[in-house]
Amino acid sequence: MKTTIRILLLCLTILLTACHDSADNVASGLNDYYYVERMRKLRLEPAYEGQAYRWTLRLADGRDSLLSTERTYIFLAEKEGTYPITYTLGDGLRGFQKSFLVTVVHEETEYSPYTASVLEYRPAPGQFVNTMPSYEAGDTEASMRQKAEDHLVNDAMITLGSYGGYVTFAFDHTVVNVPGEKDFSIKGNAFYSDIPDYHARQGGSAEPGIVEVAFDRNCNGQPDDDEWYELAGSEYYKPETLHGYEITYSRPADHQPIPNIMGTLTDTIYIPWRDNRGQTGYLAKNMYHTQDYYPKWIAEDELTFRGTLLAPNGVDESRMGTYYVLYSYPWGYTDNHPNTAADLCSFDIAWAVDQQGQPVSLPGADFIRVRTGVLQYCGWMGETSTEVARAQDLHIAVAASTSISGAPLLDD
Repeated sequence: MKTTIRILLLCLTILLTACHDSADNVASGLNDYYYVERMRKLRLEPAYEGQAYRWTLRLADGRDSLLSTERTYIFLAEKEGTYPITYTLGDGLRGFQKSFLVTVVHEETEYSPYTASVLEYRPAPGQFVNTMPSYEAGDTEASMRQKAEDHLVNDAMITLGSYGGYVTFAFDHTVVNVPGEKDFSIKGNAFYSDIPDYHARQGGSAEPGIVEVAFDRNCNGQPDDDEWYELAGSEYYKPETLHGYEITYSRPADHQPIPNIMGTLTDTIYIPWRDNRGQTGYLAKNMYHTQDYYPKWIAEDELTFRGTLLAPNGVDESRMGTYYVLYSYPWGYTDNHPNTAADLCSFDIAWAVDQQGQPVSLPGADFIRVRTGVLQYCGWMGETSTEVARAQDLHIAVAASTSISGAPLLDD
């Protein structure tokens, strides 16, 4: 009897071991070695599911740095070198562990530090719409997207129109979120006024655009199912900033234009709008820009935009409607300070927050979106509309930086 029991126990042990060996073989779909170009994503997804997952990086001093606790891990590094990684699977039994090396090499074709493509161009109505870039009869959303791309790639300006209008662009690589450093910059056409500062802060023409980023987690090269995160600038947590704001502009219908008394506005009821706060208003047309302000290539008769709304920054310092100053916010917005103030035109992916305003940690940004952040009309100057030119990855020209963990790499 005892012999029979021993044989059964031995068979059970062999069976359990065989089950684990099978699981190990599935999970070891991970290779022993990987090679990837810097600033390129490497998606690692073991086939075997468990109860817990752990990815760690072995640092030069022998300590392990936790990378992720998700089943799928996307490796991304700014610097070349060899990264020793260990994957640990918890299955409630013996578990499984796999160590492997990821060697990061220099790209075969040198990356451009500048904007490489425009994925979406959808401006709100505005006085420079249909001119920056220029609309021509027969243009479609696809052709206007291409024109916007041609402008940004060649460092020419495009307009985003009134509040909410946006452009989505990308580089030819992932912009890495390097700890303690600004990651990219975006050019605008803001400038400071030459007159004395009225309110002890810089002002002139600041048309702040809100910046959002997305990480391409499904690695398909498109901003489709990827979550967007706002980069929380200086105004994000202030009570006058509205989150979850929504506005709808309507294509102008045939009507009798109503000019203002001075004649600088040729139609004060040109484009009607309504928002989700019960407010309504009009985008006026001025004497300096006589073309259509509603995007002519868009078929819909209504355009709706959603996002964060910043408080108005324009002040009629003349008190007669003749001189407006648009004051710059401290930091965190594009077209908000002159391009010569390079640090104030630069952005840190570490500023990213989710829909609840909670900070999130992103490895990098594959897609960048800029939205006009203010809804205001400044007399003869017209609506406040963010304008942008090309963006730059600030790490392409950086000679040395930290690793993905903030610690030295292990060289080959």
